[in-house]
Amino acid sequence: MTSTVTHLSEHQDEGQTPSYHYAVVKRAIEMIDAADGHDLSLEDLAARMQMSPAHFQRVFSKWVGVSPKRYQQYLTLGHAKALLDANFTTLGTADAVGLSGSGRLHDLFVRWEAMSPGEFALKGDGLTIYWGWFESPFGPALVMGTAKGLCGIGFGAETGERAAMEDLTSRWPKASYVEDPVMLRPWVLQAFGADASEPTPLYLIGAPFQIKVWEALLTIPSGKITTYSEIAGHIGTPKAVRAVGTAVGRNPISWLVPCHRALRKSGGLGGYHWGLPRKRAMLAFEAARAEAG
Repeated sequence: MTSTVTHLSEHQDEGQTPSYHYAVVKRAIEMIDAADGHDLSLEDLAARMQMSPAHFQRVFSKWVGVSPKRYQQYLTLGHAKALLDANFTTLGTADAVGLSGSGRLHDLFVRWEAMSPGEFALKGDGLTIYWGWFESPFGPALVMGTAKGLCGIGFGAETGERAAMEDLTSRWPKASYVEDPVMLRPWVLQAFGADASEPTPLYLIGAPFQIKVWEALLTIPSGKITTYSEIAGHIGTPKAVRAVGTAVGRNPISWLVPCHRALRKSGGLGGYHWGLPRKRAMLAFEAARAEAG
């Protein structure tokens, strides 16, 4: 199954799409990583990408709301550790202030329902899943949904489009897949912030334990993080840290079910199913937007 990538918006900045903006950030991430903790100046970063400093600064700041220099600070392991020290929020607190269920999720509203265990055991048999490729702030996004809501979001920048498609379809092997980006587009606009006028419906398809973990992830507010061990405690299985990590890694709805907000207790980023550059970009995006707001 192959398809063209659908643009989220017809508006372009100087002829550049959202994926171009993401590509600039991705290249900057790679350069910063290669610098091994040494700060790169605006002029140096811009020159390496063959852009003027003013243009690079404008593209960068428009995408994340802060300067490239400030953004670099969000991409370091030190920032991840600082989150644990200063910006950490417990899941219990999130529940107490109403950040679960239909609560606020990284500047978007979401609502969700979960597939029953019996339905999950059928591996998608009798289920129609619609799919399409879209541009997103984090590169080409493969989006899937049922009549009830989005059930899958994957990213193809690291894996390639074919591998991303095989990855998501293998989770529900008996489902019928229909390419229909038009049907999905309103939900995609909501998912990536182009339209927050309506709740983004999610349909969680997974085993009961996985869904408990994913529901816990949905209570973590934007700009905050948690740890695998805290999630394990929150869902009543404090010794099941490894199983929680596996369930986090199997989350099919990347970005909206924010598995990127789960870190190791040491402050390390841990893994990310769609590549660590995506996880760093998502965390930095949210932290920068929180600061800008």
